[in-house]
Amino acid sequence: MSPFVVGFLCGAGLLALTRFRAYVLLMLGVRVMVDLFKGGERLTGATTLLAVLFLVTAGLWLAARLHSHKRLKGSPLGVALLLVAATAGVSALGSTFPAASLPEVLRILTVVTMFVVLEQLLPERGTTARVLIACYAGLALALTYTAVLTLTGHPPSEVKGSFTRISGPFTQSTTFGRYLMFLVVFGCGIHRFAPKRWKSALTVLIGLSLVFLAATNTRSAIIGTALGLLVVALLHRSAALVGVLVVAALGTVLLLPAVSDRFAQLGDARTTGGDPTGNTMAWRLDYWSEIVGLADRNPVTGIGPNVTQRETDEAKRPHNDVLRAYVETGVLGLLAYLAMLAACLHTASRALRRAPPGTFARGIAVGFAGCAVAFVAVSAVSNVVSNVVTMWYFIAFAALASAVRRTDEEKTETESSGNNGVPALSA
Repeated sequence: MSPFVVGFLCGAGLLALTRFRAYVLLMLGVRVMVDLFKGGERLTGATTLLAVLFLVTAGLWLAARLHSHKRLKGSPLGVALLLVAATAGVSALGSTFPAASLPEVLRILTVVTMFVVLEQLLPERGTTARVLIACYAGLALALTYTAVLTLTGHPPSEVKGSFTRISGPFTQSTTFGRYLMFLVVFGCGIHRFAPKRWKSALTVLIGLSLVFLAATNTRSAIIGTALGLLVVALLHRSAALVGVLVVAALGTVLLLPAVSDRFAQLGDARTTGGDPTGNTMAWRLDYWSEIVGLADRNPVTGIGPNVTQRETDEAKRPHNDVLRAYVETGVLGLLAYLAMLAACLHTASRALRRAPPGTFARGIAVGFAGCAVAFVAVSAVSNVVSNVVTMWYFIAFAALASAVRRTDEEKTETESSGNNGVPALSA
C-alpha cells in the first residue's frame, strides 16, 4: 500500500472522528477516484479499510445521534435497505464461500449506512447544497481525469472483444457508464431550477458526461440514461429535452460508429461461453436459465452473496440483480430486494407529490424519478447493487428525494429566499 494511500486513510480517519459531516461529504466527493488505487493487494487493503472506517465511524455517529435525539429519522426505503443487508448477512452465514460472501455483505452495508446517515443529515439547513456539490465535484474529477488522459493519447480504457471502451477512473467501462447514467439523469432533473451560477457548470458536466457515456459503449447504461431522461422530459413537460435526446442519439450514431456497431450485435448469435461482445442479451437468457437452479440447494436463504460466479463454468455474476437476489440470498433476499425496488419508486412518487411546483425540490423529485426508473430497468440486466461507487450516488439522490417535504415552514423559506425557490438549497 503506497504512502499516499496510507496518508489519505489516516487523514480520513481523523476527519471522521472530529468532523463527521465533512467526512461524509469528502467521501462523496472522492469515492469516484478510489478505483485508481486498486490493484493486487491494494484492492483488498485500501478499499476494505475505507469501508471499515466508514462503517465504524458512521456507527459511532449514529449511536451518538440516537442518544441525543432519542430517535433516528427513517423511511420505507431505509427499512427496505436494512432488510436487504440483513438477508445478505443471514445468507452469508450459510455460504460455502464465506471469504467471498463477507466482503459482499460489507459492501452492501456501506451503501445502506450511507443512506441512513444522509437521512439524518439532509433535514439540516444547507446540507442539500453541500451533498450535491460533493457529488458533482466528484463527477468533475472523474471527467477531468478521463479528458486529460484522452487528450494526451492515453485514454483510460479496456478492450472487450472487438471494442475499446472508455473506463474513466474505474476498473471497468460498465461501472463508468452506470455512474454517468445516474449523474446525467439527476443533473438534468435539477438543471431547470438550479441557481444561475450552477447552470453553466452543470451544462458542461452533463454534456461531457454524455460524450464519455457513449464512449463506454455500455448498452444497458445508454438505454437506462435514455429512459431516465425521457421520464425527466415528461415530468418537466420539456419538448426541448426530447429534442436534445434525439440530437444526441443521431450524433452518437454519426460520430461514434462503434456504438451503433455494438447495438447491431444484438442480432448476432452468441451462446454461453461465446464472444464477450456478441449478443449479450441471448447470452444472459442462457446464463439465467443455467444459474436459477443453484437456488434449489437452499431456496430460503440462497447459496451466499457473491457466490454465483464460483459455482458456474463461466465464473460470471448473474447480470440480473433480481435473479441474483433469489439465487444468492433466497426467497427472503428476493422479497427484500423487490421491496427495495418498490420503495425506490414510492420515494420518487411521494417526492413528486410533495415538492412544490417551480422549486428546486421539484427538480430533485424529478431527477430521482428518472434515476429510479433507470435503476429498475438496468438492474434487471446488470450487476448494479454489488458496485458500491455506483450505488453510493444513487442512494445519495434517493436520500435527497426522501428528504423533500411540503411544509408551511419550507414554503415560507422558499418565498423569502428569492432564489428561484431554493431556500439555501435545502429541500
